[in-house]
Amino acid sequence: MTALPEALQIAREQGLDLVEVAAAADPPVCKIMDHGKYKYEQDQRRKESKRKASNVVIKEMKFRPKIDGHDYTTKMKHVERFLEEGSKVKLTIMFRGREMAHPELGRRILERVAEQVGELAIIESAPKQDGRNMTMVLNPTRRPKGKGQGATKGAPKSGGVAEAAATEVPATEIPKGLPEPPTEVTADVTA
Repeated sequence: MTALPEALQIAREQGLDLVEVAAAADPPVCKIMDHGKYKYEQDQRRKESKRKASNVVIKEMKFRPKIDGHDYTTKMKHVERFLEEGSKVKLTIMFRGREMAHPELGRRILERVAEQVGELAIIESAPKQDGRNMTMVLNPTRRPKGKGQGATKGAPKSGGVAEAAATEVPATEIPKGLPEPPTEVTADVTA
């Protein structure tokens, strides 16, 4: 432990700055360093963490209590695609007029959707009535497939250019809360 005047003198002799790094400690902790370089490194770390931050995207799919079978199938394909891309999905049942008297119809549809996408998603918020709408949120269980993951080299693509572009999601859009893979495994897989 060095006194403040002595520490300042040492810092000046070396052409560096005396920077307080832990003011709450007793006694306060200081370091001799180049303050400009320290601020630059902090800014670089902050920018890097922003770049790696995930963007949680919530997609919404609206249903009616008396939905036709074909419409239901089409909407389910969209829900499955959204979940595979790593987006959360908000399901909304819209009630009109006398349909409000039968909320069990909407709940039945939401439960059916949750059962169908059971391997792709978990229920984040259970079905709840909000005025004329009933909503439920699904959270994807798997990480989205990025470039080079999941497909083998040389394997033919089944869906053409439009499908390939729709399913490739940058690794920066990984939803928060999902476990990160170990760095060793990632390095071995890509090598």
